[in-house]
Amino acid sequence: MPYTVDFANVSTVGLESSPVAAALAGLRANEARYFKNKYDHDFTVEAAAEAGEIVEYVHRVVKAERDIVIASPPLEATTFEVDGLRWSYVFYESGLSINVLYSLDPAGKRAVGFKLSDGMDVPAELSSFKFARQRSKLAGTIRGSYFVIKGEH
Repeated sequence: MPYTVDFANVSTVGLESSPVAAALAGLRANEARYFKNKYDHDFTVEAAAEAGEIVEYVHRVVKAERDIVIASPPLEATTFEVDGLRWSYVFYESGLSINVLYSLDPAGKRAVGFKLSDGMDVPAELSSFKFARQRSKLAGTIRGSYFVIKGEH
């Protein structure tokens, strides 16, 4: 069942099995606030078990572009289009969030972003990336990194 993320009242709904559930919920709420403020879009997620196509797409892009396989089980996922951009998100039990930004215009931006929840270690499969820190009132310290997508997906 889809869940619209409320960034005013952060909830761990759907993320309870994560050892960093509160921080991951804050990270998810931080994303929801961004999309509401920038695009007036309500950030809605669904259980990964019900969003297999989205999870598979994100995993396929990450594997094809950088030969990365995420070890942590996915908990939630979403995909949507705003302003000519398709965004796909997967939130993982470890506290990791992956988003695929894919411009519908072939000349536009296309990238994969990784965000680590406060309190989680960098997963071994992402150890080659450098992570920048960002402070968030909702999520504490978020560490993020990205790479540009070269292929067509």
